[in-house]
Amino acid sequence: MTDRPAADDTAAQPESEAAAGGAPELVPAEQVTAALEAAAEFKDRLLRTLAEMENLRRRAEREVADAKIYGVTSLARDMLTFADNLRRAVESVPAEAREKAVVPWKTLIEGIELTERDFLSRLGRFGVKKLEPQGTKFDPNLHEALFEVPDETVPNGTVVQVVEDGYAIGDRVLRPAKVGVSRGGPKSTNQSAPT
Repeated sequence: MTDRPAADDTAAQPESEAAAGGAPELVPAEQVTAALEAAAEFKDRLLRTLAEMENLRRRAEREVADAKIYGVTSLARDMLTFADNLRRAVESVPAEAREKAVVPWKTLIEGIELTERDFLSRLGRFGVKKLEPQGTKFDPNLHEALFEVPDETVPNGTVVQVVEDGYAIGDRVLRPAKVGVSRGGPKSTNQSAPT
């Protein structure tokens, strides 16, 4: 008997001819158009999702940064009364009484002053800073005007007296400074002259 090729070998020849160089099967134009539209839609959705994820990441970073800066706001606001009371304690002792005070009283006064400086320094580590409005132009975002002081020597609208210190945390006002504002002086240089 002679070896003859199996029937499977002859059946495979037409397939190989089609794969090797025969005409490919054509896809209808509608299917191609639909596939391209679907691909464009998926690309658009992908780009929108990526943009949304980037915005979400930025928002989360901003919220974390704000939480780090402003997370102590409530506690800091409550502690300002303590700082005010330390300042009042120091200011309640007249200068001449300090000079004439015996050593234990001088030590007590110096201890209160040291405690105040240390406390304000610790608040500063959390971004709380004292506002220094004396001699500046009144700013309703930073100051609360309690009264006006007739004073011709300073420009109108200048802070001439600080009744209660103000504080800020980061770029937000924690407590506005309560101030007295000048009235009746020359116009401030920041104001434009009428034409």
